[in-house]
Amino acid sequence: MALPAFHFKKFSVEQGGAAHPVGTDGVLLGAWADVEGCQRILDIGTGTGLVALMLAQRTAASAITAVEIHPDSAALARRNFAASPWADRLEAVESSVQEFAQRSGQQFDLIVSNPPYFSETVVSPDVTRRLGRHTSSLSPGELLENAKQLMSDKGRLCVVLPVMEGRRLCEMAVSNGLYCTEEVEVRSRPEKPAERLLLRFERDPYRFARKKLNLYTDDKGGVYSSDFKRLTKDFYL
Repeated sequence: MALPAFHFKKFSVEQGGAAHPVGTDGVLLGAWADVEGCQRILDIGTGTGLVALMLAQRTAASAITAVEIHPDSAALARRNFAASPWADRLEAVESSVQEFAQRSGQQFDLIVSNPPYFSETVVSPDVTRRLGRHTSSLSPGELLENAKQLMSDKGRLCVVLPVMEGRRLCEMAVSNGLYCTEEVEVRSRPEKPAERLLLRFERDPYRFARKKLNLYTDDKGGVYSSDFKRLTKDFYL
């Protein structure tokens, strides 16, 4: 059964045939990623196009390229882009980022990714979801290597990952000449352990900020926190 469209304040996201549907991780990344001064943005593994659409809403003139290896998802992202108010600034490319980096001569001020994170020992039985969530299609090392190649000198890479995978990426980034300059620990509730990390990487190793974000106010999970509402206020209906 096809998933229904997800409606935001200024755009809608069709989800039928997507390798990975709209979820909180993507919303967090799209609302949080640092877009200041960005002229060119790259979304790696765009899926439905959600994060690219959010970044288009947040920027006035940025050109946004979205790469997607899954053919049905790439086609879906194109449809979602065409139906949005920012169709002239959004481009979906059916490709792995590895292939895209080899043939692209472009440099990007911001690269975002909600990357695959299942390890080799935890594999989804669904082939379509496996493409969207399994590291065999994009390893952490490949993500860092290709992001560095595609980043402008002052560019940044912003990702969302589970905690263990995020910490590992921070360690691996140093050997690739990239450094974590901001880390946001995302918790469902204040008393719970962190479940996700929002991470920003840059070439400059000399600054770092650590923050926390709670999605809900208490263990009942019915009321969004003021910080989460402030972050997503321009998107959620």
